[in-house]
Amino acid sequence: MTRPDHQENAQFLIPDEIHCFSHEKSALGECPLWDVRTESVWWLDCRRGVIHKKHTRTGSHVQLELPAPLGSVAFNMDGRLVVALKEEIALLDPETGQIQRLGRLDEQHPNLRFNDGAALPDGRFLVGTMHTFRLPGEKALGGLYMVETDGHMSCIDRGLGVVNGPVAHPFTGVIHVADSEARQIYRYTHTDEEHWERQIFVDTQALESSPDGCCFDAKGGLWTALVRKGQLARFDDHGQLTHLVRVPLTHPTALCFGGDEMTDLFVTSISDSGRLRADGPWDGHVLRLRGLGFQGVERPICRIQPSLG
Repeated sequence: MTRPDHQENAQFLIPDEIHCFSHEKSALGECPLWDVRTESVWWLDCRRGVIHKKHTRTGSHVQLELPAPLGSVAFNMDGRLVVALKEEIALLDPETGQIQRLGRLDEQHPNLRFNDGAALPDGRFLVGTMHTFRLPGEKALGGLYMVETDGHMSCIDRGLGVVNGPVAHPFTGVIHVADSEARQIYRYTHTDEEHWERQIFVDTQALESSPDGCCFDAKGGLWTALVRKGQLARFDDHGQLTHLVRVPLTHPTALCFGGDEMTDLFVTSISDSGRLRADGPWDGHVLRLRGLGFQGVERPICRIQPSLG
């Protein structure tokens, strides 16, 4: 059983089991996805431009190589993958390797690229950028972009330094987005398709870490990887910290629920992102945590059908 240990307002959870799920060591592991159809976990090595897929029962593993760096990946309704490349969003056929490009960043800079993204319940793809190594006072380029189901892409917000963990609440559909640079997680509301408003949902400064990838559990709790703390954090609907989980990773990056009952938690990590480095025995690998006492929800998939004209 999970053993709780109270510290301030949060409850520390100790998993029943922690396993190294991936033999493959990533430089920058990100964006884990549970594939209920094939009982597999997908994840990225963003820095090397590799998409991994591993079956949870047989251990069979395949990988796809694309131009690095990668930002994120999501499932599309037609079996293709929605992939964030450095400056473009594309549909990738994992069987043939054929790529159909959808949209391109409206700003270019050597230190600007697409980063984390996710499918929304209505079938669209939400993705953000990261603009690193900026000078003091230099404005962040890029922002938060929406890819519509017809493949059209537009910017819905700017001024975000490093976008991570875009995810929609499983019951309300409210969009949550982390800015790792600002150490904040935002909630987005919109009065119409042209006007999006962000409000601070969580500030992780007191937790001594940036928030990274995010996911929701079946109770509506938001989980995020505390990338500089070696911990996972859970927040309730009011943004209150409810649980913390220590993991044997120096820099955990993202997480997803999966497994037979959606009760396992898969966590990606960093060995060398270019900015963060770690040489622990499990750094860069995907961990599988069991027995946390929470159940996840199946994530939506994209329904992008671009016109051929």
